Amino acid sequence: MANSLDSSATTIAFTLDPNQSTLTVSDDGAGMVRRELARYHDLGSSAKPRGRGIGFAGVGIKLSLLAAQEVLTETRRGTYHVATAWHLASRHRAPWKWVPPPGLVALHGTAVRLKLANPLSPLLDRAFVQRTLRLHFQPLLDPTFAPILAASYPHGVRFLVDGEPIEPATVAEARAPLAIRVGRQRKPSALGYLVPASGPLPEERRGLAVSTLGKVIKRGWDWVGLSPAHADQLGGLIEIPALAECLMLAKGDFLRSGPRGALYLAYRKAVQQAVQTQLVAWGDTPAATDEARRRRTRPVERDLQAVLVDLADDFPLLASLVDRHPGGQRRLPMGRRAGAATAGGTVPASFDAPEDGAPQRMTESAPEAPPEEPEPAAEEGASLGGPALPGPRGPRRPAHYGLDIRFESRLDDPELGRLVESTVWVNEAHPAYRRAAATRTDDYHLALTVAMALAPLAVEPAETHGFVTAFLARWGEAEPPIPRRRQRRAVP
Repeated sequence: MANSLDSSATTIAFTLDPNQSTLTVSDDGAGMVRRELARYHDLGSSAKPRGRGIGFAGVGIKLSLLAAQEVLTETRRGTYHVATAWHLASRHRAPWKWVPPPGLVALHGTAVRLKLANPLSPLLDRAFVQRTLRLHFQPLLDPTFAPILAASYPHGVRFLVDGEPIEPATVAEARAPLAIRVGRQRKPSALGYLVPASGPLPEERRGLAVSTLGKVIKRGWDWVGLSPAHADQLGGLIEIPALAECLMLAKGDFLRSGPRGALYLAYRKAVQQAVQTQLVAWGDTPAATDEARRRRTRPVERDLQAVLVDLADDFPLLASLVDRHPGGQRRLPMGRRAGAATAGGTVPASFDAPEDGAPQRMTESAPEAPPEEPEPAAEEGASLGGPALPGPRGPRRPAHYGLDIRFESRLDDPELGRLVESTVWVNEAHPAYRRAAATRTDDYHLALTVAMALAPLAVEPAETHGFVTAFLARWGEAEPPIPRRRQRRAVP
């Protein structure tokens, strides 16, 4: 599906033949020439420029070898009309050969036919295929997103399963629309909605999904950094075409460093603000005790951030959570681009709230999440689209991008906490946390939880004990911060 969309296809057809155990996917896209089809069999090979397209960089078709006895690919572009047959001979060999085209493509486009090894595979079930397409390419089947996807698919996209079109989804009346604008744009650069349910939603429908160019990339509440009171009864989707530039090579996640990472984090912050405003309008407001607990954990966060800076040399993988600069400030590396008029490390963004008296626009500041991967700075004058990114010159306010500690209740989870992007979610339902809170030793519990959550990122499983010991030792050696009142009295 993703590769067909990248080739400007307007019709994508799925043909299931349970008698022959074959699944055929064909499109009317641009097709490939002979040389491109030959490269198509190289692992990790892709002819798409970085920052464009939503296909899996050639990995998706390789995965089909694990489920199929044979993969037949036919493509047609201009005078080129060629086909290949491919199979997995062993764990290390996947030979392919040229074969006569069987006539799966009429004028132009590409077709892939899988000869499935399992005759009872769900890929031969029409309902399963339809449900999967609706789940992973939901914006293309929802008329709500037609205005924002018209620029990418001006002629629309039609899906056929055994000759029957997949009908557009019905729009629920209880939807709360989300429209995000960046800079001074009149038209929204992101559209979406939130919808409440009367009972728990299926696991694949819970949380807010983010998609780009019609393909759902992430789903849930973790990526947006929110934890609603009734998270299992809330769903939603937001389409952000500009985030196609921020996709990683495997197209399964987004970059979080460099200019493209700044673009993703800016949109993420704007989405977070929009969703939070809607949750407040529905009465899902954080309790006063939660706010007090957040203030209580901030000194601990600063101490743990200092520990991460010290450990980054010994455990290089922790550098994805810390970005050190001269002077001790940690800032997100952003390149200079033309027309960037915003100073102080901020990205202008706003959103529209529902028409229920809630605020209609909110300006957002620098994103909170840290960089994860180094990326070269953009050249001067490079245009990435979307929000204007700040340049290296001009006045800049100190910005903090580091570890964040938040709380959630997971009754069935035996773990103390978990790491999601740059946030450690502490399981307050764990008996150890309740005991620590009752005995006022929650600072040590938070340090231990952070160490345990970061261990899988920093070291191999066999070295977890050494990492936790080193982390707690550095935390114990850190001097406690001087209270403000004492510090003021000491100044003459």
